[in-house]
Amino acid sequence: MRIALGLPSRVASASGELMLEWATRADRGPFSSLVVTDRVVFQALEPLSVLAMAAGATQRIRLMTSVVIGPTRETTLLARQAATIDVLSGGRLTLGIGIGVRENDYLATGFEFHRRGRRAEEQLPILRRLWASQAMSNDVGPIGPQSRRPGGPELLIGGYVPAIVQRIAKWGDGYMAPGGGEPESMLKMWQQIEQAWREAGREGKPRWVGASYFALGPNALDHATRYINANYGYNPELAARRLRSLPSSRQAVEDSIKRQADMGVDEFILRPCAEDLDQMELLAEIAARVG
Repeated sequence: MRIALGLPSRVASASGELMLEWATRADRGPFSSLVVTDRVVFQALEPLSVLAMAAGATQRIRLMTSVVIGPTRETTLLARQAATIDVLSGGRLTLGIGIGVRENDYLATGFEFHRRGRRAEEQLPILRRLWASQAMSNDVGPIGPQSRRPGGPELLIGGYVPAIVQRIAKWGDGYMAPGGGEPESMLKMWQQIEQAWREAGREGKPRWVGASYFALGPNALDHATRYINANYGYNPELAARRLRSLPSSRQAVEDSIKRQADMGVDEFILRPCAEDLDQMELLAEIAARVG
């Protein structure tokens, strides 16, 4: 199982210099992908812009969103941005896409929160069509560059609702569990995805990417508490669940990696709760040892 590294793009002190340092160090290390998350109503860096910068600063490591909130974005612009990053990076983009759970992200962008699932269903075939350099419609021609990968960048669909099973079978390359789900429910979802994949006549098998936050070092618990409360404080019960499941020691991180591998996860994202570079270095030691 491969280990992916989250970038600290949602901390208050995030900067271009910080992102470049994380990206270039990670490119030299044992990590398989650099990963960014998405929020609209939050003082955080825009994820696709961060990956565009990382594309020029790295050579080897893959670039991933986990996840971009697709229905808060205009579809043709999202298609162009993703295809451009894929071309600039030499085909290293994995676009994880989901619908989000926070209504204020939709209020801010002018899209209907309660229609977000239907909007995702409309977006996915358009993304695939544009990435294949097909015409948008009878009246509108191709939009954006042709992806380096046939069919477009790797497309992983994230979430926990039953509707994503068929979305993956029809349009996706695999499943992205954004993080925080119970292992039993994740396994059940995965079994449904594999069955739907076979029933749709898809070749091969879908890819499964899991995720978790982590914190390491002497101040791990303080880092974790501050970060989780800043991101999930709007829902104290959810914040408490996130903190309970968050690995904050070497052994806990190793146990979390093993649990994901035993479930059959192909790649496991570990997202830092602090921007300190020692978080990456400590995680790299673990990843090199268990990889």
